[in-house]
Amino acid sequence: MARILIVDDSPTEMYKLSGMLEKHGHEVLKAENGADGVALARQEKPDAVLMDIVMPGLNGFQATRQLTKDAETSHIPVIIITTKDQETDKVWGTRQGAKDYLTKPVDEDTLIKTLNNVLAG
Repeated sequence: MARILIVDDSPTEMYKLSGMLEKHGHEVLKAENGADGVALARQEKPDAVLMDIVMPGLNGFQATRQLTKDAETSHIPVIIITTKDQETDKVWGTRQGAKDYLTKPVDEDTLIKTLNNVLAG
């Protein structure tokens, strides 16, 4: 299926999201912070990125902006997955270039449906 990069500093979230994706046949790449996520996306060119917001150093908004504004990675859709559920966060996330915005805890059906939508373009 697709190669999906998960950028999240929580080992628990990483485990849960990886399990859901692998169950549906996706290959998973992992980064534990925004800077590593941006570097890995540039290097590996995944089909999509699942981005947390609250992380040390480069946060998910900043990392999403870097990916979506860079000619090398701007074609890669970013889905923000975060505990931040305020409308202003959602608006800001899409302004940074995110294709969709999901709130944790995300259920498997919603994740896979959203992922399929962004992969389909």
